[in-house]
Amino acid sequence: MGRGRQKAKHTKVARELKYFSPNTDLTQLERELAAKEDDPYVDKWADLVDDDEDDLDETPRTA
Repeated sequence: MGRGRQKAKHTKVARELKYFSPNTDLTQLERELAAKEDDPYVDKWADLVDDDEDDLDETPRTA
């Protein structure tokens, strides 16, 4: 395919994407925005971690 035809095809696709406006379900959007969000700063996996693993790195090294 020649460069001119290829560029025209890309331009056509870009134009279709630019002006594409799908139907928006506003009630679904409202439900998503109103949904209770979990605190993003809470570590959900903290209770599964063994705290003793951190002590392994703190042992003094002998030369």
